[in-house]
Amino acid sequence: MTTTALPIAPLFVSHGSPMTALEPGAAGAFWQQLGPAVEAASRRPQAILVISAHSLTREPVLMAAALHTTVHDFSGFPPELYRLRYDAPGAPGLAPRVAALLAGAGLPVHTSTESGLDHGIWAPLRFVWPAADIPVLPLAFPPDWSPAKLFAMGQALAPLTGEAVLVLGSGSITHNLRMLFGAVPRPALDAPETQESAAFRRWFAEHSAAADWPGLLDYRQQAPFAALMHPTDEHLLPFFVAAGAGQTTDKALPLSAGRRLHDSLTYGCLGMDAYAFGTGAKRLQLRLGEATRSGAG
Repeated sequence: MTTTALPIAPLFVSHGSPMTALEPGAAGAFWQQLGPAVEAASRRPQAILVISAHSLTREPVLMAAALHTTVHDFSGFPPELYRLRYDAPGAPGLAPRVAALLAGAGLPVHTSTESGLDHGIWAPLRFVWPAADIPVLPLAFPPDWSPAKLFAMGQALAPLTGEAVLVLGSGSITHNLRMLFGAVPRPALDAPETQESAAFRRWFAEHSAAADWPGLLDYRQQAPFAALMHPTDEHLLPFFVAAGAGQTTDKALPLSAGRRLHDSLTYGCLGMDAYAFGTGAKRLQLRLGEATRSGAG
């Protein structure tokens, strides 16, 4: 891959309900700013390595198809949602590089020619880069790996950030669907935030800004209402891969903080927060701030 002096900051985005693809709200407005800001802060990615909460396997698998089709991996939604498409080129040429980095870190990895982008991938990307012209390489991951092990997997991928590759984690900063679908009546899209969701999101933002990685990696024990916000943690695990990818490979240097780029909410309990990591995170945050001020003006 072509190298660049300005690394592309790894990202974590909360993709929310599949309906976000039709009713994007504040997160959609942020996503529309995100692509141009990434390009202005560093450069246009030559490929996107994406880790989605909806692509899960027993061991890491690179989905190295030449072309990816849109997967509507949900049911019971309006017909117009199933008509949306985001058929993007694959990145089979990137797969050997990623596989070598993971193998070099002693991690298992498999490569498949399987095609398909789940909604955790295409729902945000159709706003970030709507032309669907950047090659995408999904990396499926084991949901039973610990945050620490996935953070280490991200660290193994850190060299990609200087090789014009965007490492993108897609999940959800909070994800308890029982609070959404089990409530009677069901919360409105713009319902006020629950106390538990607010406490958890605030804790995550504060500890990310402080680079408290020991605390974040142990979030299930230390974060308030962790088990309530994540009965199972597969939707938060992509955060740790992206966070690890933003760290220096020099063990003598301290780990860097995570910067929250976006903060919004749907249904009172489904957070849409987004984070950036690494040396390019501050530059990206400044670009997004400039875009916001320009739009307001």
